[in-house]
Amino acid sequence: MSVRPDRAGRAAFGVFRPMPTRWHDNDVYGHVNNVVYYGWFDTAVNAWLIEQGLLDPVSDAIVGLVVETACTYFESVSFPETVELGLAVERLGRSSVSYRIGVFRAGGALAAAQGRFTHVYVDRITQTPIAIPDRARMAMEALVV
Repeated sequence: MSVRPDRAGRAAFGVFRPMPTRWHDNDVYGHVNNVVYYGWFDTAVNAWLIEQGLLDPVSDAIVGLVVETACTYFESVSFPETVELGLAVERLGRSSVSYRIGVFRAGGALAAAQGRFTHVYVDRITQTPIAIPDRARMAMEALVV
C-alpha cells in the first residue's frame, strides 16, 4: 500500500509554465480527465528540455524514454481554466532523471495535482541506457529543489 504524498506548494518547484485547459479536456463529470494530466506532464518536461537546447526529438543520438509516470489528485480543475505547471528535478541518477510536476490553479498556493515523470536516457539506435550528457545534467541540477 502506497502512502499518499503531501500536497506541495509552489516553493517545491523551480520553473512554471501556463497551460490552458481545452473544451475537450473535460469529462462527463465536468472536470479535466485524468489522462490529460499525463499529457501536461509530458509537455512541461519536453518543452523545458527544448527551451534549454537539450532536446531535438528528431535527430538527437541520445534520447530520454519515459519509464514511469504517476499522479496524485487533490482537487479538480476544469475548462476554461489556465493551470500553471511547476517543474522540479526530484532525483538525478547516472542515466535517469525523475521530475516532480505540480498542477496549480492560477495563483493557487498548493498543487491541485502533482506527479512524477521519469526519463531514462538511451542510445537512440541500440536503446541501451547511457549517461545523461553533461550539459543536460547541469541544467537538471539547477532544477533540484
